[in-house]
Amino acid sequence: MISSSKIRSVDFYRKIPRDLTEASLSGAGLSILAALAMVFLFGMELNNYLAVSTSTSVIVDNSSDGDFLRIDFNISFPALSCEFASVDVSDVLGTNRLNITKTIRKFSIDKHLRPTGAEFHSGPVPHFIKHEDEVDEQTVEGSVPLNGVSFDRLSHEYPILVVNFYAPWCYWSTRLKPSWEKAAKIIKERYDPETDGRILMAKVDCTEEVDLCRRHHIQGYPSIRIFRKGSDVREDHGHHEHESYYGDRDTESLVKMMEGLVAPIPVENQRLALEDKSNATKRPAPLTGGCRVEGYVRVKKVPGNLIVSAHSGAHSFDASQMNMSHVINHLSFGKTISPRVLTDVKRLIPYLGRSHDRLNGRSFINHRDLDANVTIEHYLQVVKTEVVTRRSSRAHTLIEEYEYTSHSSLSQSIYIPVVKFHFELSPMQVLITENSKSFSHFLTNVCAIIGGVFTAEGNQRTKYVQKN
Repeated sequence: MISSSKIRSVDFYRKIPRDLTEASLSGAGLSILAALAMVFLFGMELNNYLAVSTSTSVIVDNSSDGDFLRIDFNISFPALSCEFASVDVSDVLGTNRLNITKTIRKFSIDKHLRPTGAEFHSGPVPHFIKHEDEVDEQTVEGSVPLNGVSFDRLSHEYPILVVNFYAPWCYWSTRLKPSWEKAAKIIKERYDPETDGRILMAKVDCTEEVDLCRRHHIQGYPSIRIFRKGSDVREDHGHHEHESYYGDRDTESLVKMMEGLVAPIPVENQRLALEDKSNATKRPAPLTGGCRVEGYVRVKKVPGNLIVSAHSGAHSFDASQMNMSHVINHLSFGKTISPRVLTDVKRLIPYLGRSHDRLNGRSFINHRDLDANVTIEHYLQVVKTEVVTRRSSRAHTLIEEYEYTSHSSLSQSIYIPVVKFHFELSPMQVLITENSKSFSHFLTNVCAIIGGVFTAEGNQRTKYVQKN
């Protein structure tokens, strides 16, 4: 058995008899300073342990979201009608998708960007519109030409007023003219305006009656509008609620459509025209000349274009009258980030997300009196940023965000003006990793602080005692 005296001989901290120690005022001062130093150093070490540190690296893009990228947008066009507003996508691989509708919504707005009604439904776009096969150059004029004064008078006189808004230079207007005049003559003979008075077919030359066509938001030629008596519910300019006709343009189809409009109306002409639901080629026309386009598209991760323009396979557009001014309410790439996740990201990377919505709220206005045929283009460089956190023993991805830089320009063109977003994705990505900190390392540093301060304080006390 080892005796207790031998065990006590290996004591590193020998006990000094109390009668050999003596408290002093200088020793108390050194002890207080040592305690304050330990508290200060412990606080700094604790703050360093709790602080978040990250490391940033640039690597080849290893996206987990596949080969496609989602683009969300909400753009207001104060001078582009929802009737012809089209969203198209193209890329360098040959993809060319025109007039996307499944994931796009359109709302009519006024010049102050305020909504004027419910969602505008443009309906399916006909791939082929039938016209008259033979053109009779000696066509008898059957429709009534209108100006601003006669239009207001006749729209309150006839239960149904069907108007062809056209332009003489327009190819589609020229093709419609013979069948329109033939149909007008047939309808005039069947429903005489003097004895019957239920329907009248008319026409407006938009190169002559510019204000009248602008008042009814005519942007494509020809535009066939159906006006119903008594439906003038708007106060500004005496506008009427009306419909647009998008069906076939041969004589037989036009006559059939006119007869469908007249059928529900009594000959006495005492009741309002009833809505004819049998013809699917009639849809409500936009009440205002502006449109808010919102939704999303999925594109391949290659350089490409997102284009908003006026598009139709059976209408012509006057490029000098097209104004593509717009306000970008929202434009972003990738998945939508929830507020909770975004808060966690801000804890790690305070500056992240500043360029995620770089174009939000920006206006790009073209004043028609100063410039015409102006195409507005935005050039976007997109890069992916991935944040990896280590809150436990395993690392996991907190967020995958696509940020972008943008440069915009206005350029004149001989073609129909458009708004074009050129996007190009970087093959590299930014990887931001949260650096984990060891708790044992924190404890070691705390012990070093306490021991170091005690040692320094003891050395100073010894020097002071020896000196005195």
